[in-house]
Amino acid sequence: MKVYLDNAATTAMAPEVVEAMVPVMSDLYGNPSSTHHKGRETRSHLEMARKKIAKHLNCSPMELFFTSGGTEADNMAIQCSVRDHGVRRIITSALEHHAVLHTVDHLGEAGAVSVEHVRIDEKGHVDLGHLEALLKEEAPKTLVTLMHANNEIGNLLPLFEVGELCRAHNALFHSDTVQSMAHYRFDLANTPVDFITCAAHKFHGPKGTGFLYIRKGLAQEPFIYGGAQERNMRGGTENVYGIVGLAKAMELAYEDIEGHRAHVESLKRRMIDGLTAGIEGVRFNGDSANLDRSLYTVLNVCLPENEASSMLLFNLDILGICVSGGSACSSGSNVGSHVLSAIGSDPKRPAVRFSFSRYTTEEEVDYALNELIRLYQD
Repeated sequence: MKVYLDNAATTAMAPEVVEAMVPVMSDLYGNPSSTHHKGRETRSHLEMARKKIAKHLNCSPMELFFTSGGTEADNMAIQCSVRDHGVRRIITSALEHHAVLHTVDHLGEAGAVSVEHVRIDEKGHVDLGHLEALLKEEAPKTLVTLMHANNEIGNLLPLFEVGELCRAHNALFHSDTVQSMAHYRFDLANTPVDFITCAAHKFHGPKGTGFLYIRKGLAQEPFIYGGAQERNMRGGTENVYGIVGLAKAMELAYEDIEGHRAHVESLKRRMIDGLTAGIEGVRFNGDSANLDRSLYTVLNVCLPENEASSMLLFNLDILGICVSGGSACSSGSNVGSHVLSAIGSDPKRPAVRFSFSRYTTEEEVDYALNELIRLYQD
């Protein structure tokens, strides 16, 4: 049996998404910046996709800028905040995705900003009291960048509460929402956030396509020069078929977002119960086993150390089970997870991230459970 439980790394494209993209690839070959009828036809599909996405998020289409994905969108938000909005201090956490951490570190090392890290508790949640204390300090213009849902342990940030703190202290707020986009409903017109990010491949859309939401009124210079695309904010011909695929993937998600959540939560609960009953000493990293405080698609498991643990991911792969050991973006590296290290997870115990999608079945979860338990019993 082949089982894919690495959906936090990427998801399979929905068949309906592929169907929506194929005609664009085959027929809509005009450059959307061209003024002739082929260009105008392509442009109409591009802007139609933007309007559809904006409707789902309750924002203006003019607030959405298409990018190559979440990493570019994070870079755009952070770097342009420093360059164009007078930000001289950035508050972040040790648990952020490297798209954020490496960008912030680069700006700090270059002397462009001072960097402060908000405290986190033993479960990996942001200490909101400490964040408020940092924001109350007399300091230059500040950007707070904290992810909505952690990509490794699934912890959820109280987005509205953090946004209110930032507004109260005149700080800009950027949240990496790559893992939570299209898994939760967003009402951006009524959410105190200045920048959020999206990558289509996290919710059954194509890779290489995403967007950055920039709240209306935050005028800034282009992030990529070389053309007037994306209202002069990002030079380069748009990935039209990818953008159409993104819009279709979001449409499918929003058609039954509550039903998808109920299905995936039941699978996550099934995995938690099975692991707890079947492997003595199993623990869960962060708050990933708390269904109220974590992303419902992610479960990060801290397994006991034994003879099977050193080759665990390899053995699971041989059995046809695809999972990650921490963040997939670093899975080819011999450096341990910075997230698990920051929350004090035992480095001797193997960590496995299971991540589910609406296409995951109970049979697949049971197969993965049984094989993992068998590895620990042999």
